[in-house]
Amino acid sequence: MSIWAALTPVTFTSREEVFEIPKGTWARRMAGNNVEILPSNIYLTLGIRDVLLLKNMDNVPQIFGPTLMMPGQSFRLPFALASSYQFACTAHASGQMTIVVDPLPDSPWQRLAWRTRTFFRMIKTKLSLIAA
Repeated sequence: MSIWAALTPVTFTSREEVFEIPKGTWARRMAGNNVEILPSNIYLTLGIRDVLLLKNMDNVPQIFGPTLMMPGQSFRLPFALASSYQFACTAHASGQMTIVVDPLPDSPWQRLAWRTRTFFRMIKTKLSLIAA
């Protein structure tokens, strides 16, 4: 299994990582609920999944960075440089979100490390959203 993870190129059918702001998020927050709908850190990888797609399904506008997303609108943000980016985000409970863009894992050891990191990040994100 480790040999496959190291030697097989990383591919996905889409380069977009999609996140939705569910309908009723703002109303639940105004009612005093601690609603965590988005992870505090989103991890993208150049050349694999390097486009963030946010969909505002809520009844009210949401702000992400300098962009105002009206109800029903989507915002697509491609990344071209591996780095860590901070954004203001009204859909996030803290009002902030970090997008970490990793470089393309092009060697076998980098692919193995990337797959391992991605697996553990996914588990951590799922557990934190469940606990909230």
